Formats: sequence, C-alpha cells, structure tokens
Amino acid sequence: MHSTIELINLLGAGALLLWGLRMIKTGVMRAFGASLRLWIAKGTGNRFTAVMSGIMATLALQSSTATAVITASFASNGAINPRMAQAVMLGANVGTSIAAVILSLDVHWFGSAMILIGVTIFQLSKYARGKGIGRAVLGLGLMLLALQLVGNVTGPLRESEVMIAILSGLTDAPAFALILAAVLAFVSSSSLAVVLFVALLASAGIVSPPLAVTLVAGANLGGAIPPLLAVLTEGTEARRLTLANLVVRAIGAIILTSFAVPSANVLQTIVPNDSALTIAAHIGFNLALLVLFLPLLGPIGKLAALAIPAPAKPERGANYLDYSALDTPTIALAAAARETLRVSDIVLRMLQGSLEALRKPGPATRSTVSLLDDDVDALNQAIKLYLTRLDQTELDDDDAKRSAEIMSFAINLEHVGDIVEGGLIDVASKIAKRQLKFSSDGLAEIVALYEKTIANMQMSQTIFLTGDPQLARQLVAAKVEIRRLEAQSAKAHIQRVRERVPASVETSSLHLDILRDLKRINAHLASVAYPILETKGELDESRLRPNAVLEPKTALETKPASK
Repeated sequence: MHSTIELINLLGAGALLLWGLRMIKTGVMRAFGASLRLWIAKGTGNRFTAVMSGIMATLALQSSTATAVITASFASNGAINPRMAQAVMLGANVGTSIAAVILSLDVHWFGSAMILIGVTIFQLSKYARGKGIGRAVLGLGLMLLALQLVGNVTGPLRESEVMIAILSGLTDAPAFALILAAVLAFVSSSSLAVVLFVALLASAGIVSPPLAVTLVAGANLGGAIPPLLAVLTEGTEARRLTLANLVVRAIGAIILTSFAVPSANVLQTIVPNDSALTIAAHIGFNLALLVLFLPLLGPIGKLAALAIPAPAKPERGANYLDYSALDTPTIALAAAARETLRVSDIVLRMLQGSLEALRKPGPATRSTVSLLDDDVDALNQAIKLYLTRLDQTELDDDDAKRSAEIMSFAINLEHVGDIVEGGLIDVASKIAKRQLKFSSDGLAEIVALYEKTIANMQMSQTIFLTGDPQLARQLVAAKVEIRRLEAQSAKAHIQRVRERVPASVETSSLHLDILRDLKRINAHLASVAYPILETKGELDESRLRPNAVLEPKTALETKPASK
C-alpha cells in the first residue's frame, strides 16, 4: 500500500509539472503571442541571430516543441528561409538546456513566491495581457513546486529493491533506456520535464551517471517527435524542417548513448553532483548539436528535400489555419477568418461557374464545380475542427462571439456550395443533356437574379470582414429584393407557360428550381448580417406585424350562424 501511495504521489507531481509547463506556454502566448511570433520571424537575418531567436523564444515559452511548431508554420508560409528555420530549431534545443539550469536551482521559497505573485496578477488584471503574464508566472511557480514534490517522493525510492532492480536492468540495456526516455518525452510533449525528472532521480542516487546520460539522450530524441506530428497536415517545408530536426537529434542521441560511460566519467570530473551532471549532459548534448550542425544547414536542407519531395501538384488544404497560434485567440481567429474568406472565394467561383454553365452548357463545368465543392467541404471541416480546438481554451466574450460568427458563416457557405453543386449545376447538366433552352425573357430574369446574388455574396464577404452595420442593413434589404424578384419571375414564367411559349413549357420545372435555389442561397448569405443587426437592436424576432397576430377564436365565434 505504501508503494502505491508513493507511485500516486510521483505521478501527481509529474502531472503538476506538465501542467505548470503548459500554463507558462499559454500565458506567454496570450500575453506576447503576436509580438513573439513577429520577433521570431524577423530575427532570422542570419544563422546566428536565428539561433538566438530560438534560444530566447524557448526560454519565454519553456517549450522547444512550441517554438518548433511556430517556426515550422512560418517556414510553411514562406515567412522564414528554411535554412534559418533550422537554425532556430538548433537554438530552441539550447534554450531548453538553459531552462533546465534555471529550474534546477535549489530555491525552495521561489516557487511559493511565484504562485502568490501569479495568482495576484491574474486576479487583479482586467486585460488579456495581464492575465497571460499572471498565468505564466503561476505556471512557473507550479513547476517549481512540482519539482520539490518529485524530490520528496524520490528520496525513499533509493531504498526500494524493486526500483533498484529495474534501474539496474536499464543500466545494462542502454538501447531500451534510450527508447523509454524517448517515449516519456513524446507522451509528455516535453523533453525538459523528462530531463528534470531524471536529474531528481540522479540526485537521489536512484539513477547512475551513465544511465542518466542515456536517459537525457532519449529525452532529447523523443522531444523532436511531437513537432513532426503537429505539422503533418501543413506544407512541405514544415514537414521537412521538423523531420530534419528529428534526424539531427536522433544522430546526437545515438552517438551520446554509444559513449555514455566515457561521457559520464568526464562530466563527473567537472560537475559536483549527479543532478548537476544530468543538466550538464543536457547542455553539452544540445551545444554539440549546435556546433556540429550549424555549418551544415545547407546539406541538412537538401537531405530533407530528398526525403520529402515537393508535390507534383499544388498542395490542397488549409493555408492559414496555424495550430501554433491557438494559444493566442486574436491571431487564431484572424487565421480562421482568412481561411473562411478563402472558402467564400471558392463558393463564389462555383456560383459564377454555374451561371456560365447555363449560358454555355457543357460537361466540363460540372466536374470543375464538383472538385471545388470537395475543396469547400474539406476546408470547412478543417475550419470547424480548428475553431472547436480554439473554443476549448479560455476565450473572453468578444472572442467567443467572433468564433461563433466565423463558424456560422463557414457553415452557411458550405450550404451554399451544396446548393450550387446539387441544385444549380444539376439543372445546367439537364439542360445540356436534353438540349433545352430557356426563353429569352426567362433567361434574362435568371441572369438578373444570378447577378444580384453574386453581388450579394461579395457584399457578405465585406460584412464578414468589417462588421459594417450599414452594409448589413443593405444585405438584409437585398434579401427582400431577391424574394420580390423571385416572385415576379415565377409569376411571369407561369404566364408564359399559360401562353404556351414552347421554351417556357419545356423548361418550366427547371426555371422554378433555379429561382428557388437562388432564393435559398441569398437566405444563407444574409445570415452574416443578423448578428451585427442584433447587436445594434435592429433585428425583429418575427416578420409578422404586431396587429397581424390574432387571438384564437372561441367556440361561439367559430360556430356557423343558424339560419
């Protein structure tokens, strides 16, 4: 029972360590996310400044994984030269080493002070930056507290026969120890947390110096896996960058594991204790990688290009959804809005293509529009997943409202795309297949309604981007105008059918289907204006006039009068 309690205490302390690390990252990103990302992008003029950018960003975020994902995103978008991005990654690795030194300092009161200061700043701050700073300081305090708890728990473990037997086995199986540490770093998404844990085990005499060196190598190897997985759906350059980082760390880990015993012997002559030896091994490992591979950025990039060649066709998928920005809601919402505007451009092309198909029927248009609809569906799925991930963070009321608006507009655009692909293009295909033609008056009415719909869609894009209430009123008024034009065209078409106009008789159901679909499209487009008008208090709950709502008649009122 005692062993079980000690294990629970150890796991709880480890969980607190990871949670504190996460709070530092999210706090810094929310307080300085935009400035930090801009600073990383600008600080890559040469390989030395790029290394310093990586070091400073990792010290601020306490996570080389976060720095790697941000850098990979910039490389994917072309904001950073791939070679300089690799230099940032090497600097980020060194940054984790410096962070390990700072966090390993034996200052017991410092953790409690940081918790007190962090909570105070968070509670007193009214703005996102202040709360972000408070969150980061609180996270630092929780990490230091967790390290103290781990130290208290690991002390008795040096007397455990089971623990001694397990670690003795790891000492004799360095390959397995390397893999175990890599798995722990991968699962926790933090090589820093694993290195600190190993340092505490070493200070308690539970881990021998050669085993500590091997575990440090494994932690560094495992820490390179999460960034690679995080950018699998991004561009080619992002995947190349994170793969090269993984290969560089793997080479270093294998070499260090192979020379773990002599490396430990050398470090024992330099540093005073086993805990400091672990931290020194971590620093030496990443400094060696920096010195060895910084001059080789060109060959590394070429090897990564050979491993992940450029696609034969342009890559499809989201261009602006940056998952590394989820800790900065303002940036993340801007990215989602840009991606949604991209979707609206695709839907606009589909709408214009369906009009062209009515004017000049042909089989190629349907396949083109169908491919565009597939893009719309895929991008909308990506946007919804992205916003769902963002909504899981702590958003203020304005950010939550904007997220809901983006989600609503994206969903309505998807519905518009489905109407175009499943309705309007289907009508155009039937006309081409049956060799039908609208009457000249009927075609003119349809084209006028189409052009009005296209103009309304362009207006909806502007409203979505700017939130202009005047344009919102115009769009809602335009919806009413569309309804009037649809009714007029339907009435005129029925009159032509009554007059037995051959073209109108042959295309009767198709004409009415187009009117109905365009009316539905405008209803979806007008939805972007409703939240704006509702905020201004200019939107009624019902279109019924107040005097049109009648009281239900009584039985006496409904009973027929007797003769």
